[in-house]
Amino acid sequence: MSALSLPTLLPVLATIGLNHYIAVAGMLFVIGFIGVLLRQNTLVIYMSLELMLNAATLAAVAFSRYNGTMDGNVFVFFIITVAAAEVAVGLAIIVALFRKRHTVQVEELGTLKN
Repeated sequence: MSALSLPTLLPVLATIGLNHYIAVAGMLFVIGFIGVLLRQNTLVIYMSLELMLNAATLAAVAFSRYNGTMDGNVFVFFIITVAAAEVAVGLAIIVALFRKRHTVQVEELGTLKN
């Protein structure tokens, strides 16, 4: 018998509104933005960019649910499709840079000569 059973959580789940979803999306976006600004590893920067993209999709779904339409959900479907292609291309570029330069540190990839 756990203290957090479904009947005790239903009133709490019913009070979660749009502002909670937007707050979580905003926090995820800020964490991703700080990761892009402060990190030196290209893989971590790429993961931070993906976190920012996921925060935007969470906000789109939240607004779609709030408005009672499916527009945001359809838009998110296309975002996820493009993100899958972006991951394939982005990781291929990072692997190619690693093979050429033997590093993934941004400071050492500053110039593209040689």
